[in-house]
Amino acid sequence: MLRLKLASLIAFLTFGCFVASSQGQTENIRRNYQVKPVIDNIVVDGVFNEETWKSGKASTGFFMSYPSDNRQADSARQTQVKLAFDSQFLYIAATCLGNGDEYIIQSLKRDNEINTGDAFGVVIDPVNERTNGFVFGVNPMGVQTELLVSGKTGRREVLMPGRRPQGVNIAWDNKWFSEVKRSADRWDVEIAIPFKTLRFDEGKKVWGINFFRIDATTNSIHTWEPVPIEFQEIDLGYTGNLVWETSPDKVKSNISVIPYMLTGLSKDFKTDEFSKELKAGIDGKVALTSSLNFDLTVNPNFSQVEIDEQVTNLTLFDIQLPEKRLFFLENSDIFEDFGIPPMRPFLSRKIGLDESGSPIPILFGARLSGNVNKDLRIGLMNMQTRGKDDFLPQNYTSAAFHQKVLARSVIKGFFHNRQQLKSEDGDFNRNAGLEFLYRSTDGRAQAFAGYSKSFGPEKNHLNYFYNSGAGYDSKKISLYTNLAGVGENYVSDMGYIRGQNYYDAVRDTVIRVGFNHNYTKAGYTFYAKNSKKIISNQLAINNILDYGTDMKLLSNSLIFNYTLMFTNTSILTASYTANNSNLLFPFSFTRSTPLPAGKYLYNSARLGYDSDTRKLFSFNAGALYGGFYNGTRSQLMLGLKYRVQPWGNFSVKIEHNNLVFPENYGKKELLNITPRIDINFSRELFWTTFMQYETQSDNFNINSRLQWRFQPMSDIYLVYTDNYSIENRIPKYRALVLKLNYWLNL
Repeated sequence: MLRLKLASLIAFLTFGCFVASSQGQTENIRRNYQVKPVIDNIVVDGVFNEETWKSGKASTGFFMSYPSDNRQADSARQTQVKLAFDSQFLYIAATCLGNGDEYIIQSLKRDNEINTGDAFGVVIDPVNERTNGFVFGVNPMGVQTELLVSGKTGRREVLMPGRRPQGVNIAWDNKWFSEVKRSADRWDVEIAIPFKTLRFDEGKKVWGINFFRIDATTNSIHTWEPVPIEFQEIDLGYTGNLVWETSPDKVKSNISVIPYMLTGLSKDFKTDEFSKELKAGIDGKVALTSSLNFDLTVNPNFSQVEIDEQVTNLTLFDIQLPEKRLFFLENSDIFEDFGIPPMRPFLSRKIGLDESGSPIPILFGARLSGNVNKDLRIGLMNMQTRGKDDFLPQNYTSAAFHQKVLARSVIKGFFHNRQQLKSEDGDFNRNAGLEFLYRSTDGRAQAFAGYSKSFGPEKNHLNYFYNSGAGYDSKKISLYTNLAGVGENYVSDMGYIRGQNYYDAVRDTVIRVGFNHNYTKAGYTFYAKNSKKIISNQLAINNILDYGTDMKLLSNSLIFNYTLMFTNTSILTASYTANNSNLLFPFSFTRSTPLPAGKYLYNSARLGYDSDTRKLFSFNAGALYGGFYNGTRSQLMLGLKYRVQPWGNFSVKIEHNNLVFPENYGKKELLNITPRIDINFSRELFWTTFMQYETQSDNFNINSRLQWRFQPMSDIYLVYTDNYSIENRIPKYRALVLKLNYWLNL
């Protein structure tokens, strides 16, 4: 009862701050850059010797965004930008001042995490509605990173283990051009972004734009348009204005065709089946308008996609893994941005993958997505899978819309349909719902509410899903609460509802239940003044509460967190968790006698440390100890990384869990060892070997991938995969695949 009162109090404070902050919101005064046409031909070589750059207007005066936001960046480390355009490209020339011997480069591989070393980047919101945009970044070695962002990137924070950043899609790829020149006191970067890569409204005279500079040597982030320290530098709520002298015209021809060919050998040792493969397929991308895109795929193959990372799972439910397949990524937020993170009506991994992550062949797919006008975004997708074993052919249809209202608020809706083909009983599952998201102009206040229902051949009652929440962020205060729930008969075959399906170990069956979920957090950050070593201290309280539709407790976790951030990028974290779990059905974590159903009270504490990531050698370590249902759990985690700048990264992650239960409930040691080798022979040739030794799933996996990017967005992959049973010490599956894909613009 005390925890319920605490959760209610935090929720009340959150709502009160939200109401107060939502009054009198005003538009920020935004910086302007008026971009003009080129006056000669631009050669993207990193040298600003064209007359366009010599006579162009430079904009500087970048502001500090992190680890402070109360001044401009030092003049010796300032950044200058110039822009120009022609009929095909938006050009950017940037000069990043600083010592040329101090660059920190983590990798030569494309799409490496941009915030782990020195970089320059641009955030572009062509529709200027602060709901979705593009980020293009380059490091001092000329390595590119591009990603999609939505309006929900949220507060800058240290993510706890298992959490992933929201509002960011780093797996998105597209074709653009850049080159870098380095000198003793600066590095210059020249960028050309094709208009066909961007989705924009023809005739729009003002776009949203921001530039950012990551200065890893000083562990600082600078932005052209000021961004408060509590928000990320890519936040769409803090862009300036890109003003067009003459707005770019509609791209006349914007068709891309990406065919592939694949050959491979594989052996399934369980069935002693040896297979030879020879496949071909094709992807197509057609810009119907400047902001509306049509994607088509026929017989797709995703063998080049890096395998899922195996995670030790000590919960009662399946873990959600990220989508990595390119076809599903662009504008994915239109389909997926409903519900709350543990309860999503749509998850693209449910299409073409089974529960274990193994591929189910896709015959074809088509998708229409983007902006119909400046306020309306739509998504329409249809996918057809083949049959596999006992899995009959399925057709998946998804439709969604996002209608912008007010400054940054959205009314959105969806309809999803899974239809089994060749089925005598007409097996299907349909979901439809509406949601409203309010976000203040500055992004500090938010509130949302939604409702949906599912429909199937039977049990079309207690088939609801609802979600609601509110939050507020200031420089020091962070408050958030949500409340969501599902009825017993709500089914989302194309979604992910964590906590709905319980496994009964005695009857060896899965039982679906209706429940309600509440997550509440309250945090306060103390920023250090005049300290050369410490940036901030943060205290936070999180409460996770699940209870049944009969109002009986299912689980409650009250978590106290402390985070200490140092100026040298190292981080110290500590947490204490009090758990109250009502185990509905017998469950075993050890393959011994299942724990009996009933209530369990237990507590645990965790301590973690991440070292200075700028060093060639870095590490992170953590330890957890405490109760676990009616037993104990101890956990040790260690990550080691050695970087040979800029071409090599050698790392290993080790996680050891020891579970000890009384009487005949058993004990279990779980070990997860993940070595990884990344060698970048150049910016076009990469070799990655990723190994996973994971005793919980009894699997030792080797995934080795050689990638040659012989032209922009065109690759040859050689992929070797090997799986072994750890317990039996025998191979399970082995494959060697050679794949070629070629990006052709028509």
